[in-house]
Amino acid sequence: MQYNRSPINSIRNFFRSRSALSNLIIINIALFIIVNVVNLFLYFFNIETKIDPLSQISKIAYWLAVPADVGALIRKPWTLFTYMFLQEDFMHLLFNMIVLYFGGKIFTDYLSNKKLVNTYVWGGIIGALFFIITFNVFPVFNGNVSRSVALGSSASVLAILIAAATYVPNYTVQLIFIGRVKLKYIAIVFVVLDILSIERGNPGGHIAHIGGAAWGYLSIILMKKGYTDPLGINWYGFRKILDWFKQKPKSSFKDVHYNKRPVSDEDYNSKRANRQKKIDEILDKISRSGYESLSKEEKELLFKASNKN
Repeated sequence: MQYNRSPINSIRNFFRSRSALSNLIIINIALFIIVNVVNLFLYFFNIETKIDPLSQISKIAYWLAVPADVGALIRKPWTLFTYMFLQEDFMHLLFNMIVLYFGGKIFTDYLSNKKLVNTYVWGGIIGALFFIITFNVFPVFNGNVSRSVALGSSASVLAILIAAATYVPNYTVQLIFIGRVKLKYIAIVFVVLDILSIERGNPGGHIAHIGGAAWGYLSIILMKKGYTDPLGINWYGFRKILDWFKQKPKSSFKDVHYNKRPVSDEDYNSKRANRQKKIDEILDKISRSGYESLSKEEKELLFKASNKN
């Protein structure tokens, strides 16, 4: 039997899956196309596309990018959300989508689609807040606050990559020209490079990346301590706009329980700790021997744990 493994078919099947990961990538690509097509039409009609001759972004991108100036942010509050899907430069988009695909695939192997979207959105918001606070607190940025904006999905993408590396730090990846590398080392390299690059150019972008990375790490630490939905917001509330992220819930009679005896806090915490210990042991086994080494019972336990998150 022959299998068609062509890259084109793989890409087509990935986007046809309409998973949370593929939809996040589609939104980024769609906004990139819209912004650049609008700029092209403005060019054809001899309308200036830039805010000013020194600006590196267009007028439409300016209204979607998050500003460092708090007064401007109050007038454009939507930018806290829109900036994390916005890229004007193709190479910027390409690099971010490659890392999002790479980190997102690992993330969704162990955690749910819902948590992927939550991590992406909150990583972007925390990254934006890092950018805004830093530019308004440190004197080195005093002269740039009024004209500085941030755009790009990098903070959100890095949040997902760091979250995956925090959850399965010993997951091994085969890199071209390098060989097998543990995911935690890849994550560390990304963060260190951002820290070292702050004073070399685009400081706002690198600071936002660090904010996203910090949230990715913290969200997994909180989850392992029992806080399964940090900050308590379910971003599937955007059903009217992002309804395609939503998975249809499965219902069956076995999910209905009657006269269930209440469980004490001590028993509940004990059971939760034992369950988390078993999950950690399974993840260690995967990092050593691979997913196929798991027994049927271990796979089922990991699957149920991922769905709960």
